[in-house]
This record gives sequence, structure tokens and C-alpha cells, in this order.
Amino acid sequence: MVTTVNIHDAKTNLSRLIAEVEQGGEVIIARAGTPCVRLVPIESTPRQLGLMADRWPQLDDAFFAPLEDDELAAWDS
Repeated sequence: MVTTVNIHDAKTNLSRLIAEVEQGGEVIIARAGTPCVRLVPIESTPRQLGLMADRWPQLDDAFFAPLEDDELAAWDS
């Protein structure tokens, strides 16, 4: 089912329109009766961990070592 609403009505009833789209409906938002946008759900895709792991440099243990006193003092100034 397609619902067409003007911008003012869309702002007033946004929560209801979102619920309608989440349940499979379609909402067209119009400006002065002329359709200008369509409200659609976001397609959720599962996140794949480590997808770009090979594109980032590996950090060695020196990265996690405490700063030298003079370097640490430079951060405090």
C-alpha cells in the first residue's frame, strides 16, 4: 500500500509513517502535492569483523610502551 502525504503531515506523523514503512508499506512525501521523496527502510546487513584488517598497519609493542619523560612533558605544556 502506498501512502502519499505532504511535508507538513509527514513532520506531524513521522513516527506513524516510519512504523508503516517498517511493516512493509511505502510512503511518498510530497511538496504542494508533487511527490519529491520516498521513505524506505534501511536494508540491514550483518557486519563482517576484520573485513579491512589487511589494509591497516600492524602495531608492534613499542606503540603501547610508555612515553619518555621529555615526550610526556611536551604533551603537558
